[in-house]
Amino acid sequence: MPLLADLLCVLALALGGMRSHEPGESGWVLLAIAWPFAVAAVLAHLLLAWRGRPVRRVWPEGAVVLTVTYALGMLLRALAGRGLAPGFLVVAALFLAATMLGWRLVTLLVVRRRTPATPT
Repeated sequence: MPLLADLLCVLALALGGMRSHEPGESGWVLLAIAWPFAVAAVLAHLLLAWRGRPVRRVWPEGAVVLTVTYALGMLLRALAGRGLAPGFLVVAALFLAATMLGWRLVTLLVVRRRTPATPT
């Protein structure tokens, strides 16, 4: 579930970018935008799983997934010859932070709300 949620965040980033800058293009453009970040997100999840860390937590695991997805995704994007315009760097960072940390925060709040308080 957490990996799927993060991949949906990456897909949403790619879809927004495609609609804003390359409307009417094929699904291949969507794939060209998304794959570097998807690969990076999968690697981040594998790293955390290898270390036995829960990927649902906002801190520090969510921040690790976000950082690896963003940094490695941008590196792979650059190596693939795709642009790294300053505006894209900022928008991608903000969007991925809001969505990848956002779903974790919502999950945390829902779980806390459903968990009955223990009397002290």
